[in-house]
Amino acid sequence: MTEEVTPQSESVGYKNPPPSTRFKKGQSGNPRGRPKDRKRMLPYDHVLGQMVTIREDGRQKRVTAAEAFLLQLTKKGLEGDGPSMRAFLTAMESAKPRRSGGDDKLEILRIFFTAFGPGIALRELDMAVKKHATDKDRSRWELRSWIVEAALARFKEKTLTSEQQKEVWGATYRPHTVSWPEWWSYHGS
Repeated sequence: MTEEVTPQSESVGYKNPPPSTRFKKGQSGNPRGRPKDRKRMLPYDHVLGQMVTIREDGRQKRVTAAEAFLLQLTKKGLEGDGPSMRAFLTAMESAKPRRSGGDDKLEILRIFFTAFGPGIALRELDMAVKKHATDKDRSRWELRSWIVEAALARFKEKTLTSEQQKEVWGATYRPHTVSWPEWWSYHGS
């Protein structure tokens, strides 16, 4: 069922290409096919390899975009921004391990960043728990039972007044789990 080309059927226009440029039956219109990984490959190397200018301590410095990105994440992480810290650690973990010298041993570098301050030290050493962390008016640190027990063990023959005992009780996380010394008299109100 071939169509004969007549002068009337040769009208060329929208949805009617000339017969010489139409797809031939049984022949692909895209003989080489779709390129593999055409959509998945993002130009990370090209973008992150570009040189950018940053200002550090009042001086301008040229670094790659990847370095600038990691410097910014590091800075925010050190300032206490948790998501930036996690993103930096994830980026460091996903970096390919480099081989050192001619040895076949892998060199693995692991960096941990922690914000500064006494509260961070209390949490990292598991000495205290932050209660009501999202409420600025009620937020406070409460001491873990093991640190309270260790501090009270140093008293030996000294004792605390009832007011001091009440204050320690109020600053303790789950005070009912503490092994209080024999001389302790306050047990909540």
